[in-house]
Amino acid sequence: MAHLLRGKQAGVQRDFSAGLDPRFFAPDEVARYGINSQIGALAYDPVQSLLAVGTNDTQFGGGQIYVFGQSRVSVVLPLPRKSSVKSIQFVAEKIVCVDSKNELSVFSLETSRILSTYTPPGSVTALLTDPTLDFALLGLQNGEIVAYDLDRHYPAPLRIPNLWRQQYPKSRLTSVITLAFHPRDIGSLLIGYNAGAVIYSFKVDKATKFFQYDLPPGAPGGDSDPTASSIRRYPRLTQAIWHPTGTFVLTGHEDSSLVAWDPKDGRKVLARTIQDIHVDEPGGAAAIRGATPGTFALKCPLFRLAWCSKENPDDTGLLIAGGTPTTSIEKGLTFIDLGQTPNYTTSSWQILSQYLEKPKRQQTLPTPQNAEVVDFCLIPRRSPHYAGSHDPIAVIALLTSGELVTLSFPSGHAINPTNQLHPSMSYVHPFINRIDLAPVERTRWLGMVENRSKGPPMLKGGAEAKHSMMRYANRNILQAAHADGTVRLWDLGHGDEIENQKMIQIDMARAVGRPDSVAISKISMAGATGELAVGLRTGEVAIFRWGHNKDYGKEIRHTEAREFGLESIKDRAEPSLKEGLLPLTMFEGQSHVTALKMSDVGFAAAGFQHGTLVVIDLRGPAVIYQAGLDELGSQSKRGTFRRSNSQTQTKAEWPTSIEFGVMSLESEDYSSILLFVGTNLGRLATFKLLPEPNGGYGVTFVGSSALEDRVITIAPIDADLGDPAEATQSAVAGLREGRKVNGVVLVVTTLGVKMFRPPAAKGAHKTFDEVFCDSAAVVRYQAAGYALLGLFGDGTARIYSIPALKQLASANVSHILDVRRFAEAIVTPTGDIIGWTGPSEIALLNVWGTGSDLTRSLDKLLNIEALIPPRPSISNVQWMTGTLHVTPADMDELIGGPNRPPSKRMIEQRRAEEEQQRAMKRSANAGSSSGEKEDEGYWAYMQRQMQERTQNLNIMGDSTDKVEESSSNWADDVNKFVSKQKKKAVMGFVGSKLGF
Repeated sequence: MAHLLRGKQAGVQRDFSAGLDPRFFAPDEVARYGINSQIGALAYDPVQSLLAVGTNDTQFGGGQIYVFGQSRVSVVLPLPRKSSVKSIQFVAEKIVCVDSKNELSVFSLETSRILSTYTPPGSVTALLTDPTLDFALLGLQNGEIVAYDLDRHYPAPLRIPNLWRQQYPKSRLTSVITLAFHPRDIGSLLIGYNAGAVIYSFKVDKATKFFQYDLPPGAPGGDSDPTASSIRRYPRLTQAIWHPTGTFVLTGHEDSSLVAWDPKDGRKVLARTIQDIHVDEPGGAAAIRGATPGTFALKCPLFRLAWCSKENPDDTGLLIAGGTPTTSIEKGLTFIDLGQTPNYTTSSWQILSQYLEKPKRQQTLPTPQNAEVVDFCLIPRRSPHYAGSHDPIAVIALLTSGELVTLSFPSGHAINPTNQLHPSMSYVHPFINRIDLAPVERTRWLGMVENRSKGPPMLKGGAEAKHSMMRYANRNILQAAHADGTVRLWDLGHGDEIENQKMIQIDMARAVGRPDSVAISKISMAGATGELAVGLRTGEVAIFRWGHNKDYGKEIRHTEAREFGLESIKDRAEPSLKEGLLPLTMFEGQSHVTALKMSDVGFAAAGFQHGTLVVIDLRGPAVIYQAGLDELGSQSKRGTFRRSNSQTQTKAEWPTSIEFGVMSLESEDYSSILLFVGTNLGRLATFKLLPEPNGGYGVTFVGSSALEDRVITIAPIDADLGDPAEATQSAVAGLREGRKVNGVVLVVTTLGVKMFRPPAAKGAHKTFDEVFCDSAAVVRYQAAGYALLGLFGDGTARIYSIPALKQLASANVSHILDVRRFAEAIVTPTGDIIGWTGPSEIALLNVWGTGSDLTRSLDKLLNIEALIPPRPSISNVQWMTGTLHVTPADMDELIGGPNRPPSKRMIEQRRAEEEQQRAMKRSANAGSSSGEKEDEGYWAYMQRQMQERTQNLNIMGDSTDKVEESSSNWADDVNKFVSKQKKKAVMGFVGSKLGF
């Protein structure tokens, strides 16, 4: 019965929720952005220009694979079982993954679905694929290697035994750690066991070289502890890679040693660390001192090695993650530029050793100081060969914190991920601390395209699916505050077509003039003007406005200029930004910013933890009001519906919510701009903004109303129409015409909701039963009416009628959103809910739906016209000296057996080549016939005459025919001999496998 009286008590005569049916309330999951869990693996395909990110199975989400392309192209590939992604690799039109349950999963880029799974006979410790092969090699914990046919979806007959155990029968349990094909000779396989490395030849079916790193007594090795050098040691192997041309083999060990070997004779070329050389010789390097006298510094393990090359594969360098002292202040990747590789045939042993001993330069690619790099993914320009390290333009580093850092290569400059990577990648680049959302009118957002200097795009693959047409005139513009002080803005959408997909970025650290202590606490954007306000925990409030940077390309020194309580920061714009959100002015507060609101009519208001309220007029700009909440007079004393005590009166009070509105006060017959400020103690203070004779505005406190608890939402409402009574540009313009708005204000606290005429009318009140409200807003469903939508601590979303405040419907959303972060969730006027599902992922829900789950992405990933370039092969000199050239087609027989039919990819590639040849012949014939007699020049005429005369007179004679015939016979004999040798090698391999 109480809900029937609330409308009259609040002064509202109409039911604004009369057209709403509870059946309308059925939340749909529209979209997700971000990474659901901790990142465990990265992979990049330069042919398709796609990036894959694999996650671990944690309490926040299961392991899955994200595949990102250009712009908003994104596809999620869930694993068949609940597990973590250990390794992912692109193989032509497929993605191959090994998870923590030791299961191999094969996904199709064409259909974005799983093709097959395979559980090998043992724990998988290494995965190897090649873009030109249809097989995956799996290294097992017992030291064996098995193969899986990615085209036929069954295990291949190849099985390589534990070669290290065969050579050293007394060795302990040896597991396969790494696998790598020779960059130019696919018939040679480098196997890294934890005891050493082996080169296995598919041609002869046996190990050809063994590499074991041993340290004699007195040799320091890579250990930091000098006491460990008194005994002979065999550091365990952690990495094994090829030189880009196969000239050397490099092994990394658990003591941070880097050992280069000659793959032809098996000799050790050089043993070094990042800091020292010849660490395998007694009395070599000295221990690294620790932070205090008499101690030594420990070293980080070698997490990852890559032997990179420029466009010339002989111009190389080493990229190393780890291997540096833990006491080192500078964190990052180490790049050792080795330069041009000496010619192995003509170079002495000393020259080869000096090539590794004395690099051209050594530098650190810097990363954040509070984390180590545990993995990285290189971004090659074009080639997928050379183990994915040929001519890279960038590197994406994975930190121990779970964040990503993108660096240019080899310079090491930080690459801005804005408009380079998918918005979901920005959630871990670095982590997001806070989000906010502002509805921005469509045409304004279309014009807000940032012009910033940047490098070439890294992701160019994929094609977006078609979405439904634009559902609302206002766009959901998300503002995401990152840990490094960066704020990125982009259109979250409504599950519809997004016209302007670009991101906008501001640098708060540069705006305030310091690189650290830039934790952002509040963000607010004016949808009508595009102005942005950002507040920090240290008290600064910076305001940004769209414009052109007059100092584009120049580094300007800041000149301190303070006026009207503000500091101008226009000269702190980023030099690389030509047009975008530029810093305008800054207010320096003394404590944490707890509330912030940027209005559509040129005013900004900020509240601080020590109780201060500041109002800024951007027409100056100038501070037009600054006072503490304790200075508001006797009306500020806390009165409440529940009994309070003296202890409550002494609690600190600060603003928690701020809103601007246009309406008439309780005892006035005209409307004005009003400022509503809610506090943590449940008080709503009302201020009036009136023009002054000097052309500015003044702020006057007019009264306050007591509520039950912390204010979380303030919503001004037109009491006659039910529309929002916010301070819009049209509403303020109507004040000049004497337009009057009969309004009420709806205030939501954690314990209840109150609706009344400001500043202090009694109004109507409702208390939430046994639950706390964490976030709320007034929403509208088409023309059916308005309602109050809230998120509650029991994991439900509830909707209440206006003005009766009667619960209409409820739905559980705890299976989608993290209830613990409901207070950070956002409710929009269109009925969208943006909430966190985990530390780095948000979900977009719309309550006016059908209760459907998130649909699978229909974006296309595979570009069938992108062809894999031929694999590099051995040189002519190697072939002439007796090296047997093995092609990928030969490997199909060596791994899959002689009876394996051609793969689907081989058949399609052969058909495409034949079609291409036919097309070239047709175009050549058409070109010769059409251009034979038209526009024929003098030299073309002479050439045609000579050809005709040659044919008619037969000037070549019989001797030329005989030479040609003999040359053809000689070539046929050579081809027969080579084919015969290959057949013998294949049959010998098969015979050994079958026991003949």
